[in-house]
Amino acid sequence: MRTALDAVSPLDGRYSDYTAPIAPYASEAGLMRARVHVEVEYLVALADLDATPLELADDERAALRRLYEEFDFDDAALVKTIETEGTEQFAATNHDVKAVEYFIRDSFPQYAPWIHFGLTSEDVNNLAQRLLVADAVEEVLVPSLRDLRDTLSEMAREYRDLPMLARTHGQPATPTTFGKEMAVYAARLGRALADIESTDLAGKLAGASGTYAAHAAAYPDVDWRTFSHEFVESLGFEHVPLATQVNPCDDLSALFDAFRRANQILVDMDRDVWLYVSNRYLGQETTEGETGSSTMPHKVNPIDFENSEGNLSKANADLAFLGEYVTTSRLQRDLSDSTVKRNVGSALAHCLIGYEKAANGLEKVVPNEHVMREDLESNPAVVGEAVQTILRREGYADAYESVKAATRGREVTIEDFHDMFEDLDVDESVREELYALTPEGYIGLASELVDDC
Repeated sequence: MRTALDAVSPLDGRYSDYTAPIAPYASEAGLMRARVHVEVEYLVALADLDATPLELADDERAALRRLYEEFDFDDAALVKTIETEGTEQFAATNHDVKAVEYFIRDSFPQYAPWIHFGLTSEDVNNLAQRLLVADAVEEVLVPSLRDLRDTLSEMAREYRDLPMLARTHGQPATPTTFGKEMAVYAARLGRALADIESTDLAGKLAGASGTYAAHAAAYPDVDWRTFSHEFVESLGFEHVPLATQVNPCDDLSALFDAFRRANQILVDMDRDVWLYVSNRYLGQETTEGETGSSTMPHKVNPIDFENSEGNLSKANADLAFLGEYVTTSRLQRDLSDSTVKRNVGSALAHCLIGYEKAANGLEKVVPNEHVMREDLESNPAVVGEAVQTILRREGYADAYESVKAATRGREVTIEDFHDMFEDLDVDESVREELYALTPEGYIGLASELVDDC
């Protein structure tokens, strides 16, 4: 019997606990269930047409809908058997969508002529795939991202007044607060979330080459364009009126791009927090019994942020490939995209691991206020910006050059600045203003900016 230890991918092996929430939307059984959903609802929609002799009472509709509402492992196994081995009633189809059609026929043989009526497999697949993606996004990924954004917002507010040396180009720069830096990520992630949630998925149902040919041949007087539009919208999607056999998938490409932006923001955060840990600005709570290094017993490694960075980078590579590939098809149809689309769930699973690992890491880090303040005190030169700006205000034309000459490339103490201030031709109130400058207090509006996240 195969176990997680035999899994080809770490998604179903090492990280199976993390990916379990997305499995119903990424698995083959999930796709089977979604196909049954589309086929059943299409059958019900056909029954609502005056032109067709198909009639379904309320109890019959409810019975049909139970096929996908109560779809379980045994049902999925039967669909797979019909596809690969065949049953007493059906020969092996070697076709996954046809197997779903026969699965429905097995329970409701009286509707056999109308199941999959006029459809091509892609009509079913593109809608089924979007049902899965939409639910994965709404039920799993967006909530996980929201939790991350909320955690960052809470950290921003808690530490809004905690001063911290900033570094630009890796060098000491104008101080900030730890809370403000977390607020930057919370705000960025919030905007990325809005982009994800505003991306509408769109579905196609128009037959073998997008012309409604079979539908129109059977019932030329039915307004199939309106029928398709209403049916696709009933599933929660925008309607694609012009397509070949395949949905052009511009909607999926846009969604993947939106997730890539969110992921890249978090990769940026993972790397910054990693550096804060490395610089001892952040400490990490230890887990009893956990090993940080196989040879160095003292180590507490920032493994959650490293794992998050790796999984989100992998996700973005996959999403970039998928976003480009799924929007192309030779002429009216080729099957190269079919196998590719089966990997959408894997890309989203890597996203989920990245989000959960980042969340785990943020729960463990604790700002080291002593180290932050010590570092500020060790870099008094950062108030030089404030000094030259105040002197400019007072009319000193060469204020920047004077401070540069006194500080650039030199070890500077706060006393050196005080000596400079004694020789300045300024009002005593300005001199006192300059004396009051400290690295720790030079944080501008950082604390207030937190309110914008």
